[in-house]
Amino acid sequence: MTHAHEISPQEAKTLIDSDKALLFDIREADEYAREHILGARLAPLSGFNPKDFPADHDKVGLFHCASGNRTAQAATEILQTGFAKVYLIEGGIAGWKKAGLPVNVNKAAPISIQRQVQLTAGTMMVLSVVLAAVFSPWFMALGAFVGAGLMFAGASGTCAMATQLSSMPWNRPVIARTGPASS
Repeated sequence: MTHAHEISPQEAKTLIDSDKALLFDIREADEYAREHILGARLAPLSGFNPKDFPADHDKVGLFHCASGNRTAQAATEILQTGFAKVYLIEGGIAGWKKAGLPVNVNKAAPISIQRQVQLTAGTMMVLSVVLAAVFSPWFMALGAFVGAGLMFAGASGTCAMATQLSSMPWNRPVIARTGPASS
């Protein structure tokens, strides 16, 4: 196969239900924890290695992300997984939900780190503009600092804000307590 083809969510569901396909979610672990298609195996794009896939090549390989963009961009790597047929699910998990197909949602899981960065950076930018307009133009330095940080993150592939946010208490895994609670 020289290029990956798209498949509708309904066609993908039919293949999965008939046990003819394996489904892989290439989003990151925090996105998967919040919401995923039942039965999907997590294969984050950040650590994607075509050699890590099962040797069960009599099945079709189905891949999805959030909207279809990441799977399309990673199609070359996805094709190297060794499946005889590889399909990208149209619209990703968003297309799956739009088709009325079920997903497993964990509302207790935090939103993805990427969205947390967007919310934090956006809030800081608006705050810097408001503070500069009300108090002092020097508050624009905060906006410039955030903007420079985002530019560095885009250029380097590392994000200090994401690193800091991932260490926040709401993003740490919850460890179940065992045994009786002390009073």
